[in-house]
Amino acid sequence: MIAGTRESQLAMAQTLQFKEVIEKAVPGLVCEIKGMTSFGDVDLQTHLKNMGGTGVFVRELDAALLAGKVDVTVNSLKDIPTVMDERLVVAAVLPRADVRDAMMPMPLEDVPADGVVGTSSVRREKMLNAARPGLGIKTIRGNMNTRMEKLENGEYTSILMAKAGLDRLGITEGVNAIDKELFIPAAGQGAIAVECRADDKETLELLKKIDDAKTRAEVKAERDVLRHMNAGCTSPIGVNAELNGDEMRMLAISYINDPPIRIDITFPLSEVDIKTKEIANTLLGKKE
Repeated sequence: MIAGTRESQLAMAQTLQFKEVIEKAVPGLVCEIKGMTSFGDVDLQTHLKNMGGTGVFVRELDAALLAGKVDVTVNSLKDIPTVMDERLVVAAVLPRADVRDAMMPMPLEDVPADGVVGTSSVRREKMLNAARPGLGIKTIRGNMNTRMEKLENGEYTSILMAKAGLDRLGITEGVNAIDKELFIPAAGQGAIAVECRADDKETLELLKKIDDAKTRAEVKAERDVLRHMNAGCTSPIGVNAELNGDEMRMLAISYINDPPIRIDITFPLSEVDIKTKEIANTLLGKKE
């Protein structure tokens, strides 16, 4: 099996995790990792919201998958468009890591009033403005090491990113997680997704062995909300689902309207398809 992934340190760490899991689940299988450069990795100046559509980190990987150059691709689920090429499928999601955002090198409340926070997410920008009005916000791009260097060089007072990525790289010093009630995560945050071709029955069967049912149920609900809203991963929307037994709690916020619309609802899992549509309509400001 050949697994394609971005060449960033984090993407490689995530793919190594997949390699370990799939080789353990399928004795005798050898997974080779093939690194690639995505469009989103080449242009490090443009804000993600201005880079033309969705999937800027997965286009090249999808093309390699469709061309048969790799058997699977491994990505952060939040980078995968909610409406995918019909020839491709997310065949497995690994057990979800921490869904929260995190601030470095100090807690949010300790960032000085004249501080400058680095983030590449419109969602995080909106939440920063709500939680700490007046803080300077400056776009930050590049892999995790590049961002850390910019922080150390004093270009930013602090930086804001997904805690799961920091955890996967073993970065713990100065990491301050933010309660998801305050900063509602992006859809799919903390989840690693494995794509393959929809007609590759053999690979589909192998990936079923490592698919985590709880994570899949949660991220499907989150992505369905975005899909019903016709929104993408760069939209100013937070949505997080948490499955507990037969009940699902969904936290969501949309900054599409002013003032923003926030939802906190718990419902039976059996009603998830109906509720995701209702939540999407509410976030869009549509009246029933």
